[in-house]
Amino acid sequence: MTPSTPTVAADPTRLLPNFIGGEWVSSRGTDALEVKDPGTGRVLGQVPLSTPDDVNDAVEAAREAFPGWRATPAVERARVLFRLKALLEDNLEELGRSLSREHGKNLKECIGEVRRGIENVEHACGVPTLMMGDTLEDVASGVDCQTMRQPLGVFAGITPYNFPVMIPLWFWPYAVATGNTFILKPSEQDPLTHHRVVELALEAGLPPGVLNVVHGDKTVSEAILVHPHIQGVSFVGSSSIARLVYTRAAATGKRVQALGGAKNHMIVLPDADLDLSSDAIINSVYGSAGQRCLAGSQVVGVGSAYEEIRDRVVERAGKLKVGYGLDPETFMGPVVSQTHRERVEGFIDAGEKEGAQLLLDGRGYQVEGYPDGHWVGPTVFEGVAPEMSVGREEIFGPVAGMTRADSVEDAIELMHRVEYGNATSIFTTSGRAAREFRYHAGISMIGINIGVAAPMAFFPFGGSRASFYGDLRAQGKDAISFFTDERVVISRW
Repeated sequence: MTPSTPTVAADPTRLLPNFIGGEWVSSRGTDALEVKDPGTGRVLGQVPLSTPDDVNDAVEAAREAFPGWRATPAVERARVLFRLKALLEDNLEELGRSLSREHGKNLKECIGEVRRGIENVEHACGVPTLMMGDTLEDVASGVDCQTMRQPLGVFAGITPYNFPVMIPLWFWPYAVATGNTFILKPSEQDPLTHHRVVELALEAGLPPGVLNVVHGDKTVSEAILVHPHIQGVSFVGSSSIARLVYTRAAATGKRVQALGGAKNHMIVLPDADLDLSSDAIINSVYGSAGQRCLAGSQVVGVGSAYEEIRDRVVERAGKLKVGYGLDPETFMGPVVSQTHRERVEGFIDAGEKEGAQLLLDGRGYQVEGYPDGHWVGPTVFEGVAPEMSVGREEIFGPVAGMTRADSVEDAIELMHRVEYGNATSIFTTSGRAAREFRYHAGISMIGINIGVAAPMAFFPFGGSRASFYGDLRAQGKDAISFFTDERVVISRW
C-alpha cells in the first residue's frame, strides 16, 4: 500500500481509493459507479463497489490503532481536531464549490453545510471537558464513588447523499475525540468532497487507522452491520432503511443511532407575521431542492391564515430561480439524480390521481443551457390529506402540500396522523400559542417562527417515532454518551 495525495479535481476516469490504515488503497471490488454532476450530467469520477473483505481490512486497521489512540491524552486528541478545524476554514471555498458541483445545491447552501460540519469539529474539540466524570466521597463510610467515560473501540458510520460533508462530521469527530477509531461508508452518489476532508484530517495529524473510509453500496453497509468487531453504527437515511439498520445492528449487540425520514408540518396561525412566515416556508421547502430531513413539506394554514399563506407560497415559489448550483443567481439546483427526479415526479403524478389540486407543477422542468440536468421545478399542491401518498410519505423533493385547519389543535391532529416525528414549526406572535404548541407537539425538533429547526452542534439532533431508531441522537452531549461507556468505580482504601 503506497501513500498518495489524490485531489478532488474532476476526472471521469479516476477511481476513488479507499482509505485504510492511513493509506489510500485500491478496493478489492471489480465494479464501480459513476459520480455525476447533477446539473450537467457530466461524469466527475468513479466510486468503487467495495467488498466485505475491504470492510474487514478497515476493521483490522481500526482495531490495531485503537489501543494507542485510546491511550493518547484527550487534550492531544483535541489538538488534532483543532488543526482540522483550521484547515477546513482555510479550504472553505474549495470545499463549497466541490460540494455544489457533485450535489447540485447552490454555493451559499454548500458553504453553509461545510460550516455546520466545522461546528461539530469545533464542539468535539471540547472533549477534555465533555468526557469528565463525577466523584463523590463517602457514599458509605470510607467508600468513594466516581464515574468516568471510556471509549469502546471501533465504530462505523453510513451516511447519505444529501449532506455529504456535514453528516459524516456529526459522527466521526466525536468518535475519534473520545478515543475510538472509525470506519466511514459515505454515499456512493457524492463522495468526492468528503474525500478532500479526509485528506485534511490526514494533514492535521490524525494517526493511521484512526479514521478509515470504505466506498461502496449496500454490500459494504451490510458487512458493517454484522461485523463482530464493530461496537456501534451511526446511520442517516430513509426510515425503512433506518429501521433495518437498527434491527440488524442491534441484533449483534451494537449501539445504534439510526436517523430516518420525515414529513415536517409547518403551521401558520392567523396572528403570524406573514412576511416572515412565507420567507421561512419558501426556504424550508425549496432549499436544497427539498432534499433534507428538516425540509418543510406540509404547510397548514389555520383559519383565516390559510388563503393568504397559500397565495404567497404559490406566488413566491413560481418566481424562484432554478439553475446550476455555481451560478450566483441560483436559488434552487437540481435533484441528485435522474432516478430521484423520476421518483419525485412519480409522487406528483400520484398526488393528482389521489385528488390533490396541483397549483404549481414542477414536472418536465428545463434550465436553459443544461439539458442533461436533473431538474424538478417548485411544486405546490392544495387539499393534501394525510391519507394521500403526498401527505404521508417523504418525497424528498421541492414539493409543498397545502392544507387548511380550523384550529391549532386540528393542525396538531393532522400532524399526528403521519408516522414521522422529525421536526415541526409554528408561526405565531402569541407566546401562549407557541408554548402550548411546544407542549403538545410531541415532535423532537420544534421551530417557533423558524422554517428549518436545525439545532447547533452542542444540542442533540434526531427525531422521534418513525424518524429515529435508537436512544442517543447525533451531536451535543448525546454524541459523547453514544461513543463512550460510563464506568462506575466504587472504592475503599
